[in-house]
Amino acid sequence: MRQPKLSHASISGTDFSGGLLAIGRFADDAPGAAEQAVDKALNGALTAAAERQRFAGKPGQVVALDTLGQIKASRIVLVGLGKADDAPVAFRDFATTAAQQALSARLDTVGVVAPAGAGQALAEGALMGLYDFDTFKKKDADEPAPEIAEITFIGDDITDAQLATAEKLAGAVNLARDLMNEPAHVCTPERLAEVARTIGEHPHCEVTIFGREELKARGMGGFEAVSRGATREPRFIHVAYTPPGTKAEDAIAFVGKGVTFDSGGLSLKPTKSMTEMHMDMGGAAAVLGALKAIVDTEQPVAVHAIVGACENMPGADAYRPSDILTISNGKTVEVLNTDAEGRLVLSDCLHYADKLKPRAIIDLATLTGACLVALGPYYAGLFSDDEGLVEEVNSAAQTSGELFWRLPLDRKVGKSLKSKRADVSNLGGPWGGSITAALFLSEFVEDSPWLHLDIAGPSMADKDDGYIRAGGTGFGVLTLHALVAAKA
Repeated sequence: MRQPKLSHASISGTDFSGGLLAIGRFADDAPGAAEQAVDKALNGALTAAAERQRFAGKPGQVVALDTLGQIKASRIVLVGLGKADDAPVAFRDFATTAAQQALSARLDTVGVVAPAGAGQALAEGALMGLYDFDTFKKKDADEPAPEIAEITFIGDDITDAQLATAEKLAGAVNLARDLMNEPAHVCTPERLAEVARTIGEHPHCEVTIFGREELKARGMGGFEAVSRGATREPRFIHVAYTPPGTKAEDAIAFVGKGVTFDSGGLSLKPTKSMTEMHMDMGGAAAVLGALKAIVDTEQPVAVHAIVGACENMPGADAYRPSDILTISNGKTVEVLNTDAEGRLVLSDCLHYADKLKPRAIIDLATLTGACLVALGPYYAGLFSDDEGLVEEVNSAAQTSGELFWRLPLDRKVGKSLKSKRADVSNLGGPWGGSITAALFLSEFVEDSPWLHLDIAGPSMADKDDGYIRAGGTGFGVLTLHALVAAKA
């Protein structure tokens, strides 16, 4: 879908001349000035419809009316915003609802009456809420899909800079969504490398990419083993963004799991569990999307974006349960299950990041189904023993509107990772699977503050939900950008 033009105007809602005018109301609030003005121009029709439909400002409530020429807009929608403290999500969902209502009515211009301070979040929501992965759908020339040409945000405190920033952030999230939604024969390890090269064309970026032979030369035995059963070559990706005036010791490293298709390897997944495994690179998508957002908004903070990209396939040379692998930090791992592969890829990537001696390391991975069982589909699991880093990420999450829940790094649970044949095994006991996975990763970070985000739940959505669209969600991009922006 073509991206609409974004604009802003300091006018009253009744003066908006276009297709659809959207007004929001918080839960249990009285009608605001804009709603009252429109209702008066419509001779009370909006209030009558809202009362008839028991509109109370709850999320998802919509009252829609054709204006029949009584105001300049052709159609009016009153949208429930939910609780006032639910921003920025409430504002993004508001703009998404307005845009989707316009598409349904085949109106190509939208005016959104903006609550104070909501301009950027509204613009983000409009662009993320219009996202539609239709790359592989046949276009009907006789009945083209509706599109929106322009969205105008109506308010006195909205700036061009806010709209420009919103376009960059939404573009980065939608890039991550595209990468997740692309099938595995399209989004290959080399595709992720190409995206990194494109982002890395910025003058303050340096790109390092290498394949299987270099993995072997560097002793990256976990990463290399996982990739061994696939015909497609693995790609280790490192983009260093170092704007002028930044110091290496102040850099933050983001590490993403990029398993572009996970069959489970020789520990083969059931068929039903395999259909979404083209999205097992959600951590890599988030890291590359965040890097794009950080570079495009020119944040004055040094960042390392590191991705381990490969497929996990049951080929003739696939690694086996009972294999013992040597990771690049010298520790050995007994393989108990080849479907516990993401932690093996990350082990070498984390050790690489640790050697850079950054201020902090944050990894993101669709790592365990256990985290989805524990927290459901909306929350990511957060693991760290560094209280300062936890506080930073939680603060960034409040800014972004993404949801995280801290889980314990309980060393007692980690005892189940013990191996009789190696330093550690790649699979713990039957309980606390997301905890044992995090504890496994902690074995490969020695000197740097570290935080692990298990995004198995919120990285994918079964259905549209406000500005979150079905499929890959791009979860993590906004929080990582907010974290860097806060340091700036």
